[in-house]
Amino acid sequence: MARPVPDPVRPGQESVWDYPRPPRVERVAARVQIDFGGIRIVDTADVVRVLETSHPPVYYLPIAAFGDALTLGEGASFCEFKGRARYFDVHGGAGAVAERAGWNYPDPMPGYEVLSDRVAVYAAPMDRCLVAGETVRPQPGGFYGGWVTDDVAGPFKGVPGSTGW
Repeated sequence: MARPVPDPVRPGQESVWDYPRPPRVERVAARVQIDFGGIRIVDTADVVRVLETSHPPVYYLPIAAFGDALTLGEGASFCEFKGRARYFDVHGGAGAVAERAGWNYPDPMPGYEVLSDRVAVYAAPMDRCLVAGETVRPQPGGFYGGWVTDDVAGPFKGVPGSTGW
């Protein structure tokens, strides 16, 4: 499948089509907050993001920032760049549980070591995820874990027809 035509980039935006492959990890000067089950389960400014061609950024937060909101979940997966991932169930208020809604790379491949003690979370099952005060939108399709904000332009992998991107 041919690469799609990138959306126009407005002032202050970056195109996901300018992101590299293999992905790049970078620190972010932004506060990230996650609400689930009616309570705030994460509030941290210790944030890194992974940028990969055609994907909105995936935000990784310190495991410690989740307090008791994470338990090991079932299963594992493999990324050709980052290595073997394990999954976490995310717990919120009022007994809310989102199974396999978080993941991390406990023994990442070279170049991704900073991810070893960090967790990324799917936005869709959470009540709300915020980056610098902006409520994020989940990456389309439900498979990938990117967070869409107003400062990124697509189109994003995950939309119908994007399997071969």
